[in-house]
This record gives sequence, C-alpha cells and structure tokens, in this order.
Amino acid sequence: MEGLVIGLDLNDDYSQVSCNEKEKSWTVPTVICRRKEKETWLIGEEAYAATLLGEGVIVDKLLKMVRKEGTSTIGGICYTGTDLLKIFLKKLLDCPFKEFHTDQVEQLVITMHGTDAKVTDCLMYCADYLNIPRDRVHVISHTESFAYYVLSQRKELWSNQVGLFELSEDRLCYYEMKVQRGMRRNMVQAEAQNQEEAFDLDILNSPSGSKLADQILCSCGEKLLEKKLFSTVFLTGKGFERQDWATGFMKLACNRRRVFVENVLFSKGAAVKAGDYLAQGTEFPYVFVCEGRLKAEVALKVMRAGKEILLAVASYGDNWYESKSSLELILDDQKEIEFIISHLDSRKKRIVSVPLSGFPERPRRTTRIQMNIGFTDENTMAVVIRDKGFGELFPASDTVIRQEVIL
Repeated sequence: MEGLVIGLDLNDDYSQVSCNEKEKSWTVPTVICRRKEKETWLIGEEAYAATLLGEGVIVDKLLKMVRKEGTSTIGGICYTGTDLLKIFLKKLLDCPFKEFHTDQVEQLVITMHGTDAKVTDCLMYCADYLNIPRDRVHVISHTESFAYYVLSQRKELWSNQVGLFELSEDRLCYYEMKVQRGMRRNMVQAEAQNQEEAFDLDILNSPSGSKLADQILCSCGEKLLEKKLFSTVFLTGKGFERQDWATGFMKLACNRRRVFVENVLFSKGAAVKAGDYLAQGTEFPYVFVCEGRLKAEVALKVMRAGKEILLAVASYGDNWYESKSSLELILDDQKEIEFIISHLDSRKKRIVSVPLSGFPERPRRTTRIQMNIGFTDENTMAVVIRDKGFGELFPASDTVIRQEVIL
C-alpha cells in the first residue's frame, strides 16, 4: 500500500489530523501523560482520564514549552519540550496509521498558528524520531493552510474575497484571502489578524455569557466584513462546534454571503498542500503572499560566460525555512558582496552590501568564496561567506563572515 499524505494542525489546546482524499479526521487535546508506575504514555482524553484516576502526571502547552526551552520532571526523569512533543506526535500519528493499516508517510505538512525557527527545528528532530525523511516534512502557517483549503473548493466559493473566523480557547482570529490575477503573475494574498476581543469559551455555558459573546462577534463582523465583496465566509474552531449561541453573528455573516462551518479546516488545508507536493506539476500555480512565505526576491549580479546576469538566490513566495542556497563564486577584485532586493509591493530595488572585511589581499580572480544563504524568518536573511582560497597557489584562510540582512 502507498504511504499516507497527512495534514496535521498542531496547537497548544488541541491538535487535528487529516489525510488527503480520505474523509476521516481526528481531534485530540494536546496533552501527554506518563503513567506513574512505568514509562507508558497516553495522550488526549486518555491522558485526562488517567490523571483524574491519579494514575499519571499530565503535561500540556507543549509548543510553549519548546519555545521557552522548558522541561518537565516526571518520575525523577527530566524531559525537554522536544522529548514530550515527539512522543505526542508519535501517538497522534498512530490514529491514521491504525485506521489505514500502514505507518508509511509520503508527505506530512504540519500547520501552526505562527511559524518560527525554534519550533520548526524541533519538528524536524521529531521527524527523525518518527523515521520520516525530512524532505517529506513541511511546516506552514494557518494562513497558508487556509488558502490551500479554500483553493481546493469549488471556484465560485473563492471568486471574490474569502473570510475565516477562528474561535478557539485562547484566540479569536480573522483571516482573509483573495486570488489576484495579473499580467506577470497570479497571486494568492492571505493574512491573519488576531482580534483583541478574544474571550474564554467557558462564557458560552451561561445565557448571559452567550449573549455577550454573540455581541462581541457581531461587533467584529461588522468591522471586518463591511464594504467588501465576499464569496464565502468560513467558521472554524471549538467555539463554532455549535452556533446556537451566535444567532446575531450568524445572521450578519449570512447576509448575501455563503457561510460554512469546517472544524478541521487547517488540517484539511495542510493535507491538500501535502498532496500537491506529490503532483507532477502544482495544481495551484500562484505566488503565495502570506505568513511563512518570502515577500521579496534576492539576487546577485554575476558574470557567466562573459555576460553579466542576475542570479536569484531567493524568490517571492518561497517557504522561508526551506529557502536555502549554496554557491561558489570567484571574486573579481570585489571588496563586498551586493545583494539586490526587490519587494513584491514596490518597483524600487534596494541594494544591501556585505563587506568582505578580513579577507586576504590577492590578485584579481584568485579568491574563491563559498556563500551559504538561509533565512531565520520571512524577513531576515542569514549569509555565511567563507574564503576558499585558490588551489595551492593561494591556500584558503580561516576567514568567515556572518551577517544578517533585513529584507
């Protein structure tokens, strides 16, 4: 049997798993528990149950623990956030593995509310532990998985703006996307805005609290949906599992718009993205402008076969974590490397210079350099330049230049 194509929505309150082109999805609270007597692990509702019976020690907020490099001591053993997250993910992926009788993974796309280097690095270590090759594992933002989910729907649902309200335990977030067709390129623009009016879902347990929550949502809806033409509005998150408390908001949202509730939207969008990695050519030929993607192109002027050309080292819409370049160049008496930065929203180009201070003085075209380029986030490029010398004539020195460039 072929391997699974999986989308995984990872949050500190609960996580969800979907498989591309398969209907079944799983929602599991993001908690882990170790039994007191022996090192056996439980996650989700089973972890809560064991803890209530006094049989185990529970740990939650695993992503927060990874970001803060926290630890938890259970039964005299100190576990890092990465230790606990990799066990949680292994147990979580057992859900589709058991359902579809295979533990082979063709592609795994993990989506989160915000992407950062520390958590993404941690997830790559988790992939090693799970025996999933790193080139089959990708991390994207909720904004991007929302865009992929929408684009996998019927075209009339995204002919104009598309909105999404996410209501979960710790946030109320609004997302918006639009497909823009242009002469040079077709773009998908998507963005997320955390709303200050977030509220604890416990208030929905009382009539007065439900009324207040509905008023808060109505206020947000009026502000966010007015004066724009929407094809569709989606609702997701635990707060929208039932909508009977939000009669005013539902009436507002449904006014001349189609409204859909999809509780596993982000994991389904991630699964669509995972499936697209396996396609011969992408089914979504757009430049994606959203959180987690580069909004600038970076190029160098180089001579090749006697002609000056612009060599792109990073492109618009690249996943910043995966955008890496390594190249060797021979200097023609340059004392600095000039990067040409072009932004999507501006026709002006900006030149940023990285001085080659400390490099040995040599005749023209007798210094070879190795340049490695990566990104620490979607706005920051990290450049490492090493002196490689020029054969036996000019041996390599230990000179290394490291510099960050703000895009």
